[in-house]
Amino acid sequence: METTSPEENAVLKALAALAQAQRLRTFRALVVAGPAGLTPGAIAEQLDVAPSALSFHLKELTHAGLVSSEARGRNLIYRASFGQMNALLAYLSEHCCQGEACEVADSASCAAC
Repeated sequence: METTSPEENAVLKALAALAQAQRLRTFRALVVAGPAGLTPGAIAEQLDVAPSALSFHLKELTHAGLVSSEARGRNLIYRASFGQMNALLAYLSEHCCQGEACEVADSASCAAC
């Protein structure tokens, strides 16, 4: 039986976390917010989601390593883990176009490989 590597396990955990619409929206909102991050209240308001549901989604994203949190006074600030996001993208595109450089911004170039 084939076993998965630790890297594959991390990728699977991240993809599973993102494979739910509200978590994907939450992660994208944090990516857009950049290093400043967002409070759960700001995320809930921006995405029009109940705070209790958001808490569950943030926990799943944090468990997958895609999001980190920091206490700032009485608030938590959530941020996208850009290093983890970049590692996931690098893993997924590692052998893109049979090892040749391709333009990610131009999806037609990869499709033509």
